[in-house]
Amino acid sequence: MDDLEQAIVISFETGAVDSALKSQAVTYCQQIKETPSICSICIEKLWFSKLVQVQFWCLQTLQDVLRVKYGSMSLDEKSYVRKSVFSMACLEVIDNENAGRVVEGPPFVKNKLAQVLATLIYYEYPLIWSSVFLDFMLHLCKGAVVIDMFCRVLNALDDELISLDYPRTPEEISVAARVKDAMRQQCVPQIARAWYDIVSMYKNSDPDLSATVLDCMRRFVSWIDIGLVANDAFVPLLFELILSDGLSEQVRGAAAGCVLAMVSKRMDPQSKLPLLQTLQISRVFGLVSGDVDSDLVSKVSALLTGYAVEVLECHKRLNSEDTKAVSMDLLNEVLPSVFYVMQKCEVDSTFSIVQFLLGYVSTLKGLPALKEKQLLHITQILEVIRIQICYDPMYRNNLNSLDKTGLEEEDRMSEFRKDLFVLLRTVGRVAPEVTQHFIRNSLANAVESSSESNVEEVEAALSLLYSFGESMTEEAMKTGSGCLSELIPMLLTTQFPGHSHRLVALVYLENITRYMKFIQENSQYIPNVLGAFLDDRGLHHQNFYVSRRAGYLFMRVVKLLKSKLVPFIDKILQNLQDTLSQLTTMNFASRELSGTEDGSHIFEAIGIIIGLEDVPAEKQSDYLSLLLTPLCQQIEAGLVQAKVASSEDFPVKIANIQFAIVAINALSKGFNERLVTASRPGIGLMFKQTLDVLLRVLIEFPKVEPLRSKVTSFIHRMVDTLGSAVFPYLPKALEQLLADSEPKEMVGFMVLLNQLICKFNSALHDILEEVYPVVAVRIFNVIPRDGLPSRPGAVTEEMRELIELQRMLYTFLHVIATHDLSSVFLTPKSRAYLDPMMQLVLNTSCNHKDITVRKACVQIFIKLIKDWCAEPYSEEKVPGFQNFVIEAFATNCCLYSVLDKSFNFSDANTHALFGEIITAQKVMYEKFGNTFLMHLMSKSFPSAHIPQDLAEQYCQKLQGNDIRSLKSYYQSLIENLRLQQNGSHVFR
Repeated sequence: MDDLEQAIVISFETGAVDSALKSQAVTYCQQIKETPSICSICIEKLWFSKLVQVQFWCLQTLQDVLRVKYGSMSLDEKSYVRKSVFSMACLEVIDNENAGRVVEGPPFVKNKLAQVLATLIYYEYPLIWSSVFLDFMLHLCKGAVVIDMFCRVLNALDDELISLDYPRTPEEISVAARVKDAMRQQCVPQIARAWYDIVSMYKNSDPDLSATVLDCMRRFVSWIDIGLVANDAFVPLLFELILSDGLSEQVRGAAAGCVLAMVSKRMDPQSKLPLLQTLQISRVFGLVSGDVDSDLVSKVSALLTGYAVEVLECHKRLNSEDTKAVSMDLLNEVLPSVFYVMQKCEVDSTFSIVQFLLGYVSTLKGLPALKEKQLLHITQILEVIRIQICYDPMYRNNLNSLDKTGLEEEDRMSEFRKDLFVLLRTVGRVAPEVTQHFIRNSLANAVESSSESNVEEVEAALSLLYSFGESMTEEAMKTGSGCLSELIPMLLTTQFPGHSHRLVALVYLENITRYMKFIQENSQYIPNVLGAFLDDRGLHHQNFYVSRRAGYLFMRVVKLLKSKLVPFIDKILQNLQDTLSQLTTMNFASRELSGTEDGSHIFEAIGIIIGLEDVPAEKQSDYLSLLLTPLCQQIEAGLVQAKVASSEDFPVKIANIQFAIVAINALSKGFNERLVTASRPGIGLMFKQTLDVLLRVLIEFPKVEPLRSKVTSFIHRMVDTLGSAVFPYLPKALEQLLADSEPKEMVGFMVLLNQLICKFNSALHDILEEVYPVVAVRIFNVIPRDGLPSRPGAVTEEMRELIELQRMLYTFLHVIATHDLSSVFLTPKSRAYLDPMMQLVLNTSCNHKDITVRKACVQIFIKLIKDWCAEPYSEEKVPGFQNFVIEAFATNCCLYSVLDKSFNFSDANTHALFGEIITAQKVMYEKFGNTFLMHLMSKSFPSAHIPQDLAEQYCQKLQGNDIRSLKSYYQSLIENLRLQQNGSHVFR
């Protein structure tokens, strides 16, 4: 070995080689690469070196040089490289006994040689090297080595240039088109003939070579003349190969791949259909029943599914009755085998089962009636769906305990099933009776298997029933159309095997909830429903996830059945006694779920039942006391314990109090205001006493945000439940909520005040008179009077809280103004905040980026003008307010802000804002009369450069009664002014 060969070998070493030595070797190789004679060096090494590392390095270097420096190479150098590598590929050995034979090297060396030739073809075919393919074929008679090399070159050309399976640059697409066009004209027929002759000759003696040639041919079918391969010579040969038991699976599978390429070739459907007919595809149907893991079965499966897709596409695109009949016959012929493939075999990744079956089912939609064969196909489609949606038993334990693996598998299957369920519902609409019978039989088969090992089958059958219900109309569900009247009783009265498993138990309960419309109409099944939820199938299920989900679903069922459950209240409470006891005493640290399944839904369900007026008053009182008493005791005990708890135990104690408040809140949802205040005030008294207990939480722990928010939520509930009876509790409650409240807590506080104002209107005046100054001082201390600036870039959490606070303030002020409570702003305690409030509302009405907020602020002004300004020339109720409105609001908001080009009249929200601005101007004229008009004419309009005559016309419109005409004129005036000033007005 010379120095270069040694360096190359060392650079390829992966074992224990000195890193410094390897680095030195790599540097040396790189230096050699940069020498002007590198092509000659590489060619010489390729002829004489038998080291595969050296051969590979030289070929890679040649390819790099061609790609990077081809344009700068001399003609002689290009010719030398071309002739040399072509001679190597064609086994033209030079007259030297020491010469090496690259084409007899390992596959990776031969592939690299093929890539070098493909690179030369890229640059030189057909203009410079027009005879490359014809010259190569002259050497095919030398046997397997050259034939193999020829196929590798064609494959490299496909990989590097022609195939659209890889992203291509515009230049590559252009070169590919040039190469393909030249090949079609010059040599493709000869290449196709060579494929045929080689496969015919070598199919028995060298099956690997035959398979290589067939795989090469498969790649080219998509762009060559179909007649070169789909003919009386090739098609019989291919099917002979596919059907020959004595041949290797590799050859048979490669032949199937070629037929699939013919079938999949893009063609006009008028031409494609006769081709599909002539194939007589039924000859290979029997092959898919072999070993499902074999390569041949996989290839034939892909052929059959691809064939079916093309036949279906022809059926869709052809319009004549004859061609539709032919395509449907072909489809009917192949479908049983396709269904078998879907159920038993590994389906090719490029084939979408769901899309194909949806396409087939859509062809059946327009038919007046389905034939027996089509009904059979529908059943087979349903069986495919059933098999596809089954979970893999290997994940059974993971899915039951819902560990990380189980959660991932459930998420994956949930996504995978979506399209299959769409298909199920589509089939259900085309053939509802067949679908229902299939589901019934699936359930029956699942029940017959008493073994717990049938979990996946049972879950799949129940999931079919659940998904099918999504497409049913409410009427069909009520009447139990088809065999639904048999299915639902079967569901309710059957003990399904595998019910102890989480998946089966959950989908079972989901089914009952989905089909409640039927049960509402057939109340004889209510005991069965209650049994399912109250026994070990539901709330008492051994799996925690099931029992909690059962609580939520039970609440939904109760909402639907309501008064029909009154006869069963005692039974329900008796069955839930242990569950309720557990929820009110268990340590919160042991609760595994939160949110929608935290257990509070059981209390909501019970509240709905016992809150009905159908329940006798005495019993209702007893039931409520039975539930509220332990919950209040839990809160009182929790308050005592939390005071002395360690830092580790404190969060747990707080969480227990929090849950009890949530449970009480949920329980109260079943009681309405009329019941607790008018017909049964004793119930109202119980809730008042409970409110007293909860307000103590605010006194003891005013700064614990979770408790604060939960108590606030309960106060919201009591406002709706107790009505005006809640008034005596409001001062104390609001005082505690206001104490040391942070900006984000003020948001929740104002939401509560908004609810109170909307509920009680002016009756809340005295309370609001005391509260508003405290709210105002808190907010105006953190929000500047011109509002928060819209700063570019990331918004901090603190800024986000202030923005939310400011937005809620606008809502709060709007609610006060529009509920006849604006006098609150004028009380002695509030007067100090009038100016900052007005400045903030003014600035927002002009500049806020949210148009809906600006509109609300304009509406505030309109209401305040109406409330605080008497008729013209009367004494002012609020000194200085009229001047402020005319000089600041009328000019800045009603004129300057509208002139700004950002005020987009084509936007719906902006147009609504413009309508409010017109209303404001109308109200100002009604209240201020000529004072307002004189200001417009003497100051506002001249400052905006509005011509005198146009200003006068506007004032005339303003004094008239046609508001639509006024709005139209003002918009036209603004748009004309913008054109004159090019939107460059500077606002004041």
